[in-house]
Amino acid sequence: MSVSNLPKFSPLTGAIRALAMDAVQQANSGHPGAPMGMAEIAEVLWRRNLKHNPANPHWPDRDRFVLSNGHGSMLIYSLLHLTGYDVSIDDLKNFRQLHAKTPGHPEYGYTPGVETTTGPLGQGITNAVGFALAEKVLAAEFNKPGHEIVNHYTYTFLGDGCLMEGVSHEACSLAGTLGLGKLIAFWDDNGISIDGHVEGWFTEDIPKRFESYGWHVIPAVDGHNSEEIEKALLAAKAVTDKPSLICCKTTIGCGSPNKQGSHDCHGAPLGKDEIAAAREYIGWTHAAFEIPPDIYAAWDRKEAGAAAEADWNSRFAAYRAAFPAEAAEFERRVMQRQLPANWAATKAAYIAACREKAENIATRKASQNAIAALVPAVPEIFGGSADLAGSNLTFVKGSKGVTRTEGGNYCYYGVREFGMTAIANGIALHGGTDEAAPDHGLHP
Repeated sequence: MSVSNLPKFSPLTGAIRALAMDAVQQANSGHPGAPMGMAEIAEVLWRRNLKHNPANPHWPDRDRFVLSNGHGSMLIYSLLHLTGYDVSIDDLKNFRQLHAKTPGHPEYGYTPGVETTTGPLGQGITNAVGFALAEKVLAAEFNKPGHEIVNHYTYTFLGDGCLMEGVSHEACSLAGTLGLGKLIAFWDDNGISIDGHVEGWFTEDIPKRFESYGWHVIPAVDGHNSEEIEKALLAAKAVTDKPSLICCKTTIGCGSPNKQGSHDCHGAPLGKDEIAAAREYIGWTHAAFEIPPDIYAAWDRKEAGAAAEADWNSRFAAYRAAFPAEAAEFERRVMQRQLPANWAATKAAYIAACREKAENIATRKASQNAIAALVPAVPEIFGGSADLAGSNLTFVKGSKGVTRTEGGNYCYYGVREFGMTAIANGIALHGGTDEAAPDHGLHP
């Protein structure tokens, strides 16, 4: 997008831009370009469409959000702060400092609302595929006619760097094959990476690439036009049998009058003079780290989030009344994150049987025997292999492969070893941000 075609700046997005500029400047380190360039996209998603409760980042049916371009971490920290999570203005002032709640890249377990650690490019979108796969599998197992207790989206922001990394190809290819329709990705198409304009090293046709994967692609969205962004998001949600890629043309560092559209604002502070010029340019008259009460009120999602969670709790109570056994299993597995009550006895019996038999067998066969014994006892186990099931013996009696139309407890990853690992991380993290109990719902 040309610099001459920039938006009329809203105070709502001005808050994101100002916080990103101020925190990076105070830390003397960071990436202001992505938060400033994606401010309109973030406002449309987080303030208008994301289903979440800042007072309870763990409730099971919230939408998941992954900032795959994790170097732009001040974007998610600003959003968490503005919408009402336990991320204070002092936490933002402490950006990138030792032991801060706001590290240089979002890290799982440090910051309420951060679903997974991102920074290595391509990992976030691949984790997001795991989140969406977990949602699909749990929905297939637990939802009943008239009772949809698992029904949420996984959203991810990603940049050119994520798309250059090979792991994103592996994961996005599989996501298309499996028809993960609850996965929606926003591509920050600004044409800039740290070394400059990307034409010298990144020239493929991304919309065609994702169409070939089997994704629903919405091209050429003006990433600074909120109405256009929201229209694209609603169109993406209407397609339920394919993941969606929304291609947003943006200007990196949008709002910085002398550095926007250039790699100069990608990975370095703007500088005090440029920040002063940017404040005037976007009409932001407030001091560093100052957000007016009316802007906080417009961004706050605590009341809406509490209402969304209360609605889900009511629907889950009806589900429990209609399907008590399934509800108890869902509570154990997803909400309480407990192993089955007979787990200790099952494990002890299996170990005793192995000792008594004392077989001299290959380790892969011993692994298969253990998996075969565990799958009936621990139904949340989720397996898979990268085209080696016949060799590493990961597929056992009771394994059922996930398809476009059905759930299961096994994923045929194809020859995608790198993708398989990061997808499995997403599956394991699906369900909450409780660092004391990080196993949620499915266990790869």
